[in-house]
Amino acid sequence: MKRLVPYVTGGIRPDWTRYLVEYERNGATAIEIGLPFSDPILDGPTIQEASDRALSRGVTVASVLSDISDLSLTVPLIAMTYYNLVINKGPERFCADLAAAGVSGLIVPDLPIDEAGPVVTAAERHGVDLVLLAAPTTPPDRLAEIAARSGGWIYAVSTMGTTGERDQVAEEGIRLAKDLRELTGKPVLLAFGISRPEHAVAAAEASDGVVIGAALMRRILDGGEPEELGAVLGEFRAALDTVAV
Repeated sequence: MKRLVPYVTGGIRPDWTRYLVEYERNGATAIEIGLPFSDPILDGPTIQEASDRALSRGVTVASVLSDISDLSLTVPLIAMTYYNLVINKGPERFCADLAAAGVSGLIVPDLPIDEAGPVVTAAERHGVDLVLLAAPTTPPDRLAEIAARSGGWIYAVSTMGTTGERDQVAEEGIRLAKDLRELTGKPVLLAFGISRPEHAVAAAEASDGVVIGAALMRRILDGGEPEELGAVLGEFRAALDTVAV
């Protein structure tokens, strides 16, 4: 089965964890939770608006982790945030807090692999996979290093720029996913711009699955209820299930 990882901004509204429940119910194989940050360099307008809305509610890393700590989901939860928040608390304490809340993966998009050592060590100590990113412009030798050191799976960015909905899956992203799969047996998930079920199919034919972010968050910002978003994710699940593994 191809992997399907929906994204949700933690604390986007008071009952935001209902989205997690609906995503699991509708075929998610893992769920990425954005920890809101005021200067998100990789996020496009939709995710930035979601982060701003959460921060305006007083949401913090601690409050997000508190919200999820009592959930009984069976799919892995993966935190996505920026290095500043990790440094502020310290990698050891940060990863310990993730693990205590039931989070088993961490994505830090602005963490250079050359400086990842302390976070890798802390993550491993607490049983958290540090998932590394690869981009279409990543040179081959660095791509191999990312493939070797990434924990759990590899986050392949389909195109340069920030997150956001797009009209089609970039060919450079398809090539990147194929290159990574030749380098490693770890799952490679394609992200950025996967906006419709047909995009997910195109991406999954070259990868092991997809991450869906802005296409879901836009609907949430527009007032979409958890059950509605669950149904939307179910359409992606049905489309992915037509792709041969």
